[in-house]
Amino acid sequence: MVEDARRLISEEVDLLPGYYVEYGGQFENLNSARKRLMIVVPIALILIFIMLHFAFGNMRSAILVFSAIPLSAVGGVLLLWIRGMPFSISAGVGFIMLFGISVFNGIVLIEHYSELKRMGMNNLRERILKGARQRLRPVLLTAATAAFGFLPVAFSTGTGAEVLRPLATVVVGGLVTATLLTLVVLPVLYCLMEDKQKRRRLLMPDWLAVLALLFTVKELLLS
Repeated sequence: MVEDARRLISEEVDLLPGYYVEYGGQFENLNSARKRLMIVVPIALILIFIMLHFAFGNMRSAILVFSAIPLSAVGGVLLLWIRGMPFSISAGVGFIMLFGISVFNGIVLIEHYSELKRMGMNNLRERILKGARQRLRPVLLTAATAAFGFLPVAFSTGTGAEVLRPLATVVVGGLVTATLLTLVVLPVLYCLMEDKQKRRRLLMPDWLAVLALLFTVKELLLS
């Protein structure tokens, strides 16, 4: 609406020197909230990564779990596009909630891999397959509980539903892709990180992994 108003004003109204047009109301609130999100989202992502590093004690495991964030964002953006919803402040808050849930699923899987390794299971292939099978139910139940909880809100039509629908849509769509990709992509990334020959072939030292992490955060902010 603001874009249409700007176009019509520029075509039909000749403003005298010293006069200008400002847009208030919901548009003004949207701009101020977007500026706050540009600060809140990077802080949330940085804090998540720092806590992951403290939890695992090494950079590789923290980056592995952190990779669930862009995987979950794919589903949130896709379902917003399918339902024809624009990005709003409510959707931005939904992405922050989604990041936390998807990271938890990654922790469940990677921590179990580390536990199996400490128990003496040194065969990488067997460790990945056994860990994925044993953590399949917890990961699915965690995602399904949150998704089914937000499902009524995502399709509600009552008063105030237009505010909550984008939030719930982001969470539901993101959890679907995050769960599927976490159970498929995350074990593959774990295999690449744990296999020294493959890691050396991919040229993935820690500093390059950090650069990849920063690039991921930048792309999320720009999107």
